[in-house]
Amino acid sequence: MIIKQLSVFLENKSGRLTEVTEALASAQINISAFSIADTSEFGVLRMIVSKPEAAEAALKAKGISVHITEVIAVVVPHNPGGLHRTLKILSSEGISIEYMYAFAMGDRATVIIRTDAIQQAILVLQKHKMELLKASDIYEV
Repeated sequence: MIIKQLSVFLENKSGRLTEVTEALASAQINISAFSIADTSEFGVLRMIVSKPEAAEAALKAKGISVHITEVIAVVVPHNPGGLHRTLKILSSEGISIEYMYAFAMGDRATVIIRTDAIQQAILVLQKHKMELLKASDIYEV
């Protein structure tokens, strides 16, 4: 149920994102999902990739700052209120979310969630019959 996510720290300058994608492409690593947040000086690229440890090694070999963090991936209905139900379940159990991002295909959306209570979040979502993806499900989306 736990997914390994890469967090890549990049200076805000032309070509840095291209260096990341080049390193991953050269290592035959596919990107399944990503999110970019930035400030005026740097950005944080968060990615779910097909081979997290190999991706980490490939990026570090290029001098790129990268860290692996643990997240969960929960499937929610891709309709009004689908995400709300999930967030209500988590907040009612006192689980806070550090950040999240999502992608949708058809009638299903997948939400990547980072919380400091990952095991508790998994148990709570399972108790409420929410579908959680395994690492193997999302690494090859």
